[in-house]
Amino acid sequence: MLRLRQIVYVASDLEASIAELGQALGAGVVFRDPGVAEFGLHNAMFRVGDQFVEIVSPTTGGTTAGRLLDKRSGDGGYMVMLQTDDLAGLEGGFDAEGIRVILDARTSGSDGSTIRGLHLHPKDIGSAILSIDEAKPADSWLWAGEDWASEPKATVVSAVTGVVIQSGDPELTGARWAAALGVDSRVTVSGSAIDLDDGTLEFVPLGDDRGDGIVGYRFRGIGSDSASNGPVIGADFVRT
Repeated sequence: MLRLRQIVYVASDLEASIAELGQALGAGVVFRDPGVAEFGLHNAMFRVGDQFVEIVSPTTGGTTAGRLLDKRSGDGGYMVMLQTDDLAGLEGGFDAEGIRVILDARTSGSDGSTIRGLHLHPKDIGSAILSIDEAKPADSWLWAGEDWASEPKATVVSAVTGVVIQSGDPELTGARWAAALGVDSRVTVSGSAIDLDDGTLEFVPLGDDRGDGIVGYRFRGIGSDSASNGPVIGADFVRT
């Protein structure tokens, strides 16, 4: 299993971004994780089916999120979080590929559920932070709390179906992400892509002067055909 389970935006103004993204998704905040304060952040999460859209925003100086805001001149895409059922198997191949883990995050729930996520160094794979996570049971997701399944879902979109990542060398970046994930990438007209169980990671050439990074997320609209990717909500939708 390799699913697109959560996407993460970074924004300088959390509450303003909540209002704008919430309107675009037709969703309200379902969880705020106090644990991100450890990293100098506060956050908000929206539910899209059994997937999640998160906004993080710095509360202190010197954070990774804050440096990205400066580097890319404003709000934008921050992280891609994929779900696997064999994290240990993937982890075993990181050394051979020269891929460093910058964070090994773990937590457990009151019902015995657990989740573990490995954040990979963006310099080793290119363009953005990739987190590979394993939840037990698989239909849980403790990064959104224990009670998310009882919270309202988005009403404008029904699924997150893709991530668009720009790079100075999209074929190489796609190959590096594929190596981390233990899968193959494929060459496309505009660059390369990785097909997941429920979506696609697209690697495209640089389209602006903001450098390598996430430039869009694909969503399926409510009522759209299941094969359709639907609209793209730009990763810089809250850019000022």
